[in-house]
Amino acid sequence: MTDTDRSEKAEARRPGFLYLLGRAGIAPVARILYRPTVVGRRNVPKSGAVILASNHLSFIDSLVIPLVAPRRVQFLAKSHYFTGTGFRGWLSRSFFSAIGAVGVERGAGQAAQEALDQSKRILDTGAAFALYPEGTRSLDGRLYKGRTGVAWLALTTGAPVVPVGLIGTNELQPVGARFPRIRPVTVRFGTPIDLRRHGSAESGKARRLATDEIMAAIHALSGQELANEYNEAPPTNTVERVRRAILRPERR
Repeated sequence: MTDTDRSEKAEARRPGFLYLLGRAGIAPVARILYRPTVVGRRNVPKSGAVILASNHLSFIDSLVIPLVAPRRVQFLAKSHYFTGTGFRGWLSRSFFSAIGAVGVERGAGQAAQEALDQSKRILDTGAAFALYPEGTRSLDGRLYKGRTGVAWLALTTGAPVVPVGLIGTNELQPVGARFPRIRPVTVRFGTPIDLRRHGSAESGKARRLATDEIMAAIHALSGQELANEYNEAPPTNTVERVRRAILRPERR
C-alpha cells in the first residue's frame, strides 16, 4: 500500500454524519444523566493538529473524551470492531464510527509502528487525536509509565500535547461491567505542551524526556498514585522473564 493509499484510507475514516449525530444525540443525554465536571475545555485548541494524551481507567474513556471535548476527536480502536458481520457487526461499526474511532491492528513491532504511522496521518489532516500513553487500562487505578509513541508523534508532527486527567471513569464502568453506572466523573484538560525543545523524534533520550513530561502533567491533573513501571501483563514463563530482563526493548 502506498503512502497515498494510506492517506486516503485515513481520510475515508474521518468521522462524518454518524459522529455528528452521536454528538448531537448522545452528548446532551449523557450530560444530563451523568453531569460530568469538565475543567479546562479552553485549553484545547479550536483548530489544527493536537494530541490529547490521557490516563486510562475504563473502556468508557474513549466515549467520555469525545463527548466532552470542545471539538471533534479521533482515536485508534481495534480493527475487529469494524470487521464484524451481520447486525452486530453493523452496530459495532456504526458505534465506533460515531465516536470518531479509526480501526487499526494492535500489537508490537511492525504493527505498533503502523499504528503510529496511522496516527501521524490523522494528525497530518489537522485533526484532534486522543491516545493513552500507558498503552492499556490501569486495573488498579495507578498511573503507569508512558510509552514513547506519544512523544514520537508530537516530535514528528510538531503537534502540541494537551494532557487529560480522567477521574472516576473506573467507577462509571468498572472492568467487566456491560453498561455504565450513574457515577460522578471529572475530565481535566491541561495546558498545551510544546515538546519540540526536547529534540528530534529520532532521539531515544528526547522521546523519553518528552514522554515523562507528558506523564507528569497527566499526574498533576488526575492525582493518581504513581506505579513507576510499565502497565503490561506479567511474563507467563521463565523464557519470557529472561527475554525481558536481557533485551528490555524500548516501549513505544
